[in-house]
Amino acid sequence: MHIEIDRDVCIGAGQCALTAPNVFTQDDDGFSTLLPGMADGGGPLVREAARACPVHAITVEEPTG
Repeated sequence: MHIEIDRDVCIGAGQCALTAPNVFTQDDDGFSTLLPGMADGGGPLVREAARACPVHAITVEEPTG
C-alpha cells in the first residue's frame, strides 16, 4: 500500500498518530507526517487512521498490477 498525507489539508488533529503510532507522527509544527520508511508500508491500522482524519488528508492506495 502507498500512503500520502496532503500537508495543505492537514490541520494537525493527530488522530492518525493516535490510531497508528508505528506509521504516523507529528512534526514540530504539529502536522502529521509519516515515520521514515512508511510511505509504502503500514499495517492494518493505516486505513483506520485515514478514516479517523477529520479533514481526510490521508490517502491510502493499494498497489495495482
